[in-house]
Amino acid sequence: MERTLSIIKPDGVKRALIGEVIKRFDSNDIKIVAMKMIHMTRTQAQGFYAVHKERPFFDSLTDFMSSGPAVVMVLEGENVIARYRELMGATNYKEAAPGTIRADFATDIEKNVVHGSDAPETAAFEIGYFFNNFEIVG
Repeated sequence: MERTLSIIKPDGVKRALIGEVIKRFDSNDIKIVAMKMIHMTRTQAQGFYAVHKERPFFDSLTDFMSSGPAVVMVLEGENVIARYRELMGATNYKEAAPGTIRADFATDIEKNVVHGSDAPETAAFEIGYFFNNFEIVG
């Protein structure tokens, strides 16, 4: 079984989309094995997104991700990284396939409701950033 990190970003939490996102996991046979609500500091957001430090959007992204509560989850399932990325839709919600989370709920490229790991190595780092082994069941 593969694992990946999911974040319902502050815009998704503020707009009460937590249940809708989780319902889509259930409908797609994606199991949640850890979940908690957090409110990252700007420093924590900068650490999480350090890979993007040199990108022009880094400051606005870390400001946004520390602007309010977010829900972080560990998802588990067969080929869950690719399946979740398909369920999320393209980062640019205008390019996201109809019926994906971002096509249905995003309001701009940054406020696109969800985050998901893009590879097994990324997933391992991202899961470890928010969860210890005792917090993950399954």
